[in-house]
Amino acid sequence: MKKVQSREEVTKWISKFFDTVRTTEEFNGNEGGIWVCGECDNTYGGLTIYNYYTTSKMYDLGVLRKFEEMLQKKGWFSSWYDPGTVMIWKI
Repeated sequence: MKKVQSREEVTKWISKFFDTVRTTEEFNGNEGGIWVCGECDNTYGGLTIYNYYTTSKMYDLGVLRKFEEMLQKKGWFSSWYDPGTVMIWKI
């Protein structure tokens, strides 16, 4: 079984791709998650990470598959809060 990385470790990794990375506690008080912008055109491998409205096969439910695969290897996953807001939670 893979080791789940801590929120601090994942936040540090995510910060390479996002200008602003905050906690879910700061957003709405829910504990344990990471809050990022879902509409800010942040990129991974030259492609936009989150695009709520895309129909591209490179995305699964609006999340760039390659980014989500890396995130899940760390033991975390993306979850849309609304079209402009993404929460990242432990699996």
